[in-house]
Amino acid sequence: MRVLISGGAGQIGSFLCRSQIARGNEVICVDNLITGERDNVRDLLDSPGFTFLEHDVTIPLPTGLNVDAIYHMASPASPPEYVTIPLETLAVNSEGTWNLLRLAKTTSARFLFASTSEVYGDPDVHPQPEEYWGRVNPNGVRSCYDESKRFGEALTVAYVRAEGVDARIVRIFNTYGPNNRPNDGRMVPNFISQALRNEPLTVYGSGSQTRSLCYVSDTVAGIELTMNTDLTPGVVLNIGNPEEHTVDEFAREISLACGVSYRSVEREMPEDDPSRRCPDISRARRLIQWEPRVSLREGLTRTVAWFRERMQIGVPEPNRART
Repeated sequence: MRVLISGGAGQIGSFLCRSQIARGNEVICVDNLITGERDNVRDLLDSPGFTFLEHDVTIPLPTGLNVDAIYHMASPASPPEYVTIPLETLAVNSEGTWNLLRLAKTTSARFLFASTSEVYGDPDVHPQPEEYWGRVNPNGVRSCYDESKRFGEALTVAYVRAEGVDARIVRIFNTYGPNNRPNDGRMVPNFISQALRNEPLTVYGSGSQTRSLCYVSDTVAGIELTMNTDLTPGVVLNIGNPEEHTVDEFAREISLACGVSYRSVEREMPEDDPSRRCPDISRARRLIQWEPRVSLREGLTRTVAWFRERMQIGVPEPNRART
């Protein structure tokens, strides 16, 4: 198969590129590097069947491009990033989605739109099933991401209904692992970077708000199964880990994984930050037989090792490790 992956130099996109190459597929990785990093796919640049195209998908792709499948993964995803580039975020999830759906229609390619758990906003239904419509502030500081993803979903199902495109939607919950920048701004990169520098961990709010973390290889497996399984066009699947913990519990686990004592500093909760976030994955279990396999402790061990190498920080002396 010939596969196009937009946002292929991002964290999830780069793992997806690597997995598709391993499956013997030809991969066209498209990224404008606004938040992705060429280093994430550097080891693939000389691989047979891999092409890196630095391009903004809000601009139509070169004519004559023929593909069998399109994974639309492109979009800023970290709140500190997308609130600083709101217009670009809105554009990639609207005009970028439109351009790639046009390509899917032209080439009869199967299409997957990477949506987000943020479409549920600060939910009043818990855990969140796909049938839940969400509680999103339509003009809040995070709306550039939340609402553009909701529009991207609407556009995708419109192409299913009006144009007969074989498309599906995944709502990705918090994902962590290698290929995340230390200054990404999200919880896990923040905590690991601070812990490895032996700094207090910045906890927003009381730390009692909850999240559910899915290791990146599990997320990619769910995305690929959604693409490769024969499903009703327009289907929506939650892809995330239903194991829920408080932010404070994650901070303690990350400190332990980094071998440092847990210290924290509290900061004011960001605007519209959800108080709870946990997926109902019953539909994914039923339709694609998927659920996460990597435990939190195993995933954090792998992730911390990658961050140590990236940040060039050695393992602490044994007497510094704390529980």
